[in-house]
Amino acid sequence: MNDELRRDAQALADTVRRFTLERIAQQVAQWDEAGEFPRELYREAAAVGLLGLGYPESLGGTPAPFALRNAVSTTMARHGGSGGIMAGLFSLNIGLPPVLRHGSAQVQQEVIPPVLRGEKIAALAITEPGGGSDVAALRTTARREGDDWVIDGEKVFITSGMRADWITMAVRTGDPGSKGAGGISMIVVPGDAPGLSRSALDKMGWWCSDTAHLRMDTVRVPARYLLGEEGGGFKIIMGNFNGERLGMSAMALGFAQACYDEALDWARQRKAFGSALVEKQVIRHKLVDMQMRIASTQAWLDAVTQLADEGKLESDPHCVAQVCMLKNHSTQAMQFCADQAVQILGGMGFMRGTKSERIYREVKVMMIGGGAEEIMKDLAARQLGL
Repeated sequence: MNDELRRDAQALADTVRRFTLERIAQQVAQWDEAGEFPRELYREAAAVGLLGLGYPESLGGTPAPFALRNAVSTTMARHGGSGGIMAGLFSLNIGLPPVLRHGSAQVQQEVIPPVLRGEKIAALAITEPGGGSDVAALRTTARREGDDWVIDGEKVFITSGMRADWITMAVRTGDPGSKGAGGISMIVVPGDAPGLSRSALDKMGWWCSDTAHLRMDTVRVPARYLLGEEGGGFKIIMGNFNGERLGMSAMALGFAQACYDEALDWARQRKAFGSALVEKQVIRHKLVDMQMRIASTQAWLDAVTQLADEGKLESDPHCVAQVCMLKNHSTQAMQFCADQAVQILGGMGFMRGTKSERIYREVKVMMIGGGAEEIMKDLAARQLGL
């Protein structure tokens, strides 16, 4: 990262930190208990320029390299300590990229600007009840009838699925009995389409983000909402995953830092057996172990981010492998730091309201979402020619 980009990243991080501390940090425990955060938060985040980063000016965005986008993710995670907020607030960053890259100019103008203004919400719908990580096994179908696609099927674990105004959805087109990756297409589905029903899902973590089970019963969608070519959806999905995994790695780093910050602050204040916890060798060693994992994650994230900003995120097998391994490493670092922070906080770490308790609950979805550890290892091995 050159000096100018480093200064820009620091300035952006300062803006994000202020916004997070003023608008999120004090309310997040209440929003978690309520199971949602105010929809107005989208407009507020848009107003300070957070939703439009990485999107072209012609659509209301601000072009930005991954280095700046990751600075937003890490900083908000560190100072807000809530995956639920970030999953919901930034679901556009998995829902909109396929529209930006493969939608017609008409569809881009219709869908993207209102989302970047915080007026509409975008989501991505890939996973199905019987499919999980096996994207090629999806069974939701879309058949062409005149000027429409007619969609039938189900999607599950959909972030922002209850609120979404636009849902970028993977479907099987062509022969309804076909299997594998070749028959998959991507279609944008309006949230108010007749025949689309939604039910909320209860979760271990991410309480304040909505997560939905979607059901499509003869949902009619105008043909113009097809993204790219019919049957080209699998490649779109795989390319989209790479950016999601890089962003999740930046988030995981921030959550690990949040756990360290809280544990260190507690260890300095809490006295036991006549002295502060931080004066105990065993506690200092825990904090050092946390810093080792944080520092290695930061260095690896910086290196992979540079590759991504050189345009290698989708085309370079080495970069794809690095993203997969980084995603595993960063979420493992997050898991370790959450566990150690709860241990240092003791009984207080088991209480609702601490960042470490919340992050401890949320770490597993970070290790599963965007590609489970086992899938990441196998994909990395293939990219490395193993």
